[in-house]
Amino acid sequence: MTLSIQSKSFEHNALIPGRFTCDGQDISPPLEWFGVPPEAKSLTLIVDDPDAPDPAAPKMTWVHWVLYNIPVDAHGLEENSVAAALPAGTKEGINDWGRKGYGGPCPPIGKHRYFFKLYALDTVLAGLQEPTKAQVEEAFKGHILAKAQLVGTYERSR
Repeated sequence: MTLSIQSKSFEHNALIPGRFTCDGQDISPPLEWFGVPPEAKSLTLIVDDPDAPDPAAPKMTWVHWVLYNIPVDAHGLEENSVAAALPAGTKEGINDWGRKGYGGPCPPIGKHRYFFKLYALDTVLAGLQEPTKAQVEEAFKGHILAKAQLVGTYERSR
């Protein structure tokens, strides 16, 4: 079975409901995954937007959420997965708002894509202290067994 990630709240390449954005409750959507390789030791989830600030002229990738050391026996995340609701052992990195936790879509202009990237790793990441996405990616370099991706879109109504 291939690693896959999905949400009960939106389809791949479809609109993310407003409640998961800055225009709503700004809570994380429910996620579930399947096909974690048996040799995996941990999972990492990174949510980012490569269309910032303007999809017509992107200049950066905005990081919305960084989770690592998610236990392999976790099969997903509940809606509104704040720190206390994360699977035991899961660690949070720092997003581009400079804080831990989920920050929902809040595009300044245009329709943006939001990538929910799940990585199955052959290791548990150690020695990280409130890492950024780049630091987590550097730490898992050479340890990726499988990767899955869910893409949602969002455009603010004006």
